[in-house]
Amino acid sequence: MALSPSKAHLPLSALTLPVAMGYIPLGAVFGFLFVQAGAPTWLAVLSSVVIYAGAAQYMMIPMLVAGASYASIALATLVINLRHVFYGLSLLQRFPPKGLMRLYMVFGLTDETYSVLTTLPADTPPQKMFLLTALNQLWWVLGTLLGAVVGAQAQLSMKGLDFVLACLFAVLATEQWRHRSSAWPVLVALPAYALALVISQQQALSIAIGLCVLAAVFIQPKPVSTP
Repeated sequence: MALSPSKAHLPLSALTLPVAMGYIPLGAVFGFLFVQAGAPTWLAVLSSVVIYAGAAQYMMIPMLVAGASYASIALATLVINLRHVFYGLSLLQRFPPKGLMRLYMVFGLTDETYSVLTTLPADTPPQKMFLLTALNQLWWVLGTLLGAVVGAQAQLSMKGLDFVLACLFAVLATEQWRHRSSAWPVLVALPAYALALVISQQQALSIAIGLCVLAAVFIQPKPVSTP
């Protein structure tokens, strides 16, 4: 995947800033809601350290309030984050060959981190990829802490902050398009999601991911030049 020299040598601060702008407010919303549901501040922060699963953490709040079993929560988390298996497989050769650094990078591979890592050149040092992954989680944990502290002290409206995630994905998708080696991912993803909406709006994302996986198995597109 070809990158311009300026993009290839961007410092960590520039690479992680878009993620920070999304993760801090989104983590704050999670921390706020988690504490408002009756949990202590330390548990909100701990969940973002050891679970770090974004949407699954949001899903966990009403399930805990409703008294769902830990097994049910674990199963729901597995289903929601199953797509991360495919993320990891595509980057295993670029991760450190062994050790705690490799294990952590597998653990910390969120949607946003994966999007940023795949725009980096193939010869990017594993240490830089590790630091980028750790910084991205740091923003989520920091946001969780801020939201939990505020949630424990006051009643504030978080209305509108849910749109931050859509904005973050729009920025990351733009970066992916700018540094694409093939136009096929977009050409397949858009029709796949449209078809998934027709089949089932409730399960549209899962169905679309499945259709894209099938397309990746049967379609071998030729790469196009990067503008």
